[in-house]
Amino acid sequence: MNEFILPVRVYYEDTDAGGVVYHANYLRFMERARTEWLRTLGFEQDKLAQELSIVFVVAGLEIAYRKPARFNDALFISAKIDTIGRASLVFKQEIWREGGNNSRELLTTASVKVVCVSTGNFRSTTIPTVIRELLQ
Repeated sequence: MNEFILPVRVYYEDTDAGGVVYHANYLRFMERARTEWLRTLGFEQDKLAQELSIVFVVAGLEIAYRKPARFNDALFISAKIDTIGRASLVFKQEIWREGGNNSRELLTTASVKVVCVSTGNFRSTTIPTVIRELLQ
């Protein structure tokens, strides 16, 4: 699977006093897209921790806010892997707003580095082969 897209509706609770999506909530939307992608591949975060003793943690990100999302907008959050390392993944993510006539307006872009770590010591560890093969 090359790219995963998660539809999200903006709720009132997602917005700030100015009526636009609060900046940190874009990161939550992106996290949900990455988590749901793993879920569609058959990997639940809690089971990865219990059965393989690993978790994925965000090690860095770069984000550009281009246009604001607002209450009740229909958004699409995309996630695709840009780079696979021994113990890390770099995701390219975008947030789009649904427009009229099947158009989409780009709101946010990000590069998110995620590292596979051992639950025992929280040090980086090799991404399990079974996960790596499905992501490539």
